[in-house]
Amino acid sequence: MTQHTQRTESDSRNLVVFGAGGRVGGAAVAEAVARGHRVTAVVRDPAKYPGLQGTRGVTVARGDVTDAATVAALAAGHDAALNASVRLDVPSEEYFTAAAHALIQGLAKAGVRRLVTLGIATTLETAPGVRLMDAPEFPGEWRAFAQGHVAEYELLGAAAGELDWLMVVPPLDLNAEAAPTGAYRTAVGTVLDGPGRIAHADLALALVDELERPRHSRVQLAVSA
Repeated sequence: MTQHTQRTESDSRNLVVFGAGGRVGGAAVAEAVARGHRVTAVVRDPAKYPGLQGTRGVTVARGDVTDAATVAALAAGHDAALNASVRLDVPSEEYFTAAAHALIQGLAKAGVRRLVTLGIATTLETAPGVRLMDAPEFPGEWRAFAQGHVAEYELLGAAAGELDWLMVVPPLDLNAEAAPTGAYRTAVGTVLDGPGRIAHADLALALVDELERPRHSRVQLAVSA
């Protein structure tokens, strides 16, 4: 069980968060600024997120994570990047592969080496070589969405260069209303035993921990309460 530890002012980082307007992205922004980091919160339409505006330590920026030039411009001068974005109005594989290409290219141009991106539980293995999404009874429309993250993971894994990436994968029950525990469990690539749920605030702990002090690289990291 990983417990959050307090950081000092000397640990302060400049972080860029794509998809900062979503529940997970917003929780990660809140956790990061609570630790004293400076955050560029990237959203498609800043006017829709007045709660981010005026938050100490947060600069809100308009941007598209699927555009490499935009990623490069917004990430310049930052120490690490988080991608918690999603589009439900664009086919999953199209969106997540476009984002992966843009992040690989844009972060390299900006000189940002650390990327943490959000995955989905159905891509985790329940046995060697067997993923949740491979079950015969798994709904086809869910499999199509999960395939976007599979394609993203494969692109990141095949990328040349010095990008130090990690895909953090929450359990199926990702609960915004759950009371945070201040801790989380992890496993590399496989479903964790137990309740299979986590509060957004506890997931944010894991995300910001890996942005601050990278402990895992180039894998899927399952995170659960």
